[in-house]
Amino acid sequence: MDVLSLIGLILAFVAIVGGNFLEGGHVGALLNGPAGLIVLGGTLAAALLQSPLSSFKRALQILRWIFFPPRVDLAGGIDRVVNWSLVARKEGLLGLEGVADAEPDPYARKGLQLLVDGAEPESIRGILEVDFLTQESRDIQAAKVFESMGGYAPTIGIIGAVMGLIHVMGNLADPSQLGNGIAVAFVATIYGVASANLILLPIANKLKAIVMRQSRYREMLLEGLLSIAEGENPRSIELKLQGFME
Repeated sequence: MDVLSLIGLILAFVAIVGGNFLEGGHVGALLNGPAGLIVLGGTLAAALLQSPLSSFKRALQILRWIFFPPRVDLAGGIDRVVNWSLVARKEGLLGLEGVADAEPDPYARKGLQLLVDGAEPESIRGILEVDFLTQESRDIQAAKVFESMGGYAPTIGIIGAVMGLIHVMGNLADPSQLGNGIAVAFVATIYGVASANLILLPIANKLKAIVMRQSRYREMLLEGLLSIAEGENPRSIELKLQGFME
């Protein structure tokens, strides 16, 4: 579990609620159904209108990465590539067939199978680059769904504020209606700005960082597989791949 995400989310709520309390407010003042409906519903509607269905579905699938990111072990990946190169050096590329059959990672398995089939290095590069660039693009587009929501939320909050003020202006003769309208106006602004800057934009940026780390791992595997195809020394391969370490 990503503890930093959990701590960040908790601190965000503590900062807002705690700051409100220190200023003499109470939690109930921050709870407003109409404001929440305007901001959350409007933001979601704008994101749905902008995003293709495939990107929106993928965004929902990878949202869990915020707390449970996929494991990307660069050091372990380098060790695996070096072991593959040792097998290829001792048994030839056909010796990797058993390794390919037992490989759980589809991307690495495809690369090993291409080696076993005797594909040329340029052919291997072309096939595997299409794979990891396509996956990277798909996941980046999914992360941008949350980024777009973070862009829309403050503006929707302003719309909610204006609607609240319209309600206030229409009921100036009835003081009992003024408080609710003013509350919607200010709380909607808080919901919009806070959700964008404390939740949605950080989620988008974190997902992008995870996607880029996965792409670096796949690129490292690609370079390792190409080095094996070209018959490089296992030690040279290890030194080359260490450049991908953070």
